[in-house]
Amino acid sequence: MSKGTHDYPSDPRNETILISVNGELFPRDEARVSVFDSGFVLGDGVWEGLRLHDGGLPFLDQHLDRLYEGARAIDLDIGLGREQLTQRIVDTLRANGMRLDVHIRLMVTRGIKATPHQDPRFVIGDATIVIIPEYKQPLPATVEQGIRLFTVHVRRGAPDVQDPKLNSHSKLNCILACIQAQKAGYDEALMLDPHGFVATCNSTHFFIVRRGEVWTSSGDYCLGGITRANVIRLCRAHGIPVFEKNFSLTDVYGAEEAFVTGTFAGVVPVNEIDGRIMGDGKRGAMVERLQRHYMDLVKAECRSDPRL
Repeated sequence: MSKGTHDYPSDPRNETILISVNGELFPRDEARVSVFDSGFVLGDGVWEGLRLHDGGLPFLDQHLDRLYEGARAIDLDIGLGREQLTQRIVDTLRANGMRLDVHIRLMVTRGIKATPHQDPRFVIGDATIVIIPEYKQPLPATVEQGIRLFTVHVRRGAPDVQDPKLNSHSKLNCILACIQAQKAGYDEALMLDPHGFVATCNSTHFFIVRRGEVWTSSGDYCLGGITRANVIRLCRAHGIPVFEKNFSLTDVYGAEEAFVTGTFAGVVPVNEIDGRIMGDGKRGAMVERLQRHYMDLVKAECRSDPRL
């Protein structure tokens, strides 16, 4: 069993990477945050996953939009403007001599607390900003052959409980969904919304293909995915009918193709869901087409806005 779309081949260069903690660079084994940090104590923070491709940071503006919007929503002062934060990311990459095949984890927490307690008024310092760049590429087999999904009982919550639009450090519901899928022998979890319609996966967004149409959820109960939005945009640009709508597992089981999207692996086929083989069990024509369009978009983004 794979580790889903985020599985990757080991790269020895990652043993010597430099990690940015509040603007200071540390070797991997020396990078630390306090046990009183809000992120450690309570998962109080927001984060983004970014890619470095051929010297560019594709869709950086969309990722920063989501980061700063999430920070505003939880009343967290990042302490840096967008240009300052972007420069810190670029400086970290340059210090590591990186230009290609890098995944970046950008994490911002509320900062250090005087005592372990949920009340934000116990924070005694500025936000903690950590940037971890690693040489990471998805496994070729994952991109070509796909993953297996299992529908779990853990639901995506309503926004008045914990808004799924927030890309917060608090991901326990997604972790529990992932665990249930793994215990059932699958790669990742397919999650339903509170009404029983298909919502999303535990760490990626979900699509099906039916009679030449691409369907994804209404988006009401899932994170505002950057890759999801780009795939929808690509469908419209290339004349592929695409719909954001409510649909059930019955619609899923009858689909010709299925796939998931995410920053790390892009567009990845799904070959099995709940024991049902999707199509002929291989990457379908629509998925392969969208993979090509998506990579063309990534390359165009990097050419138009090189960073390194």
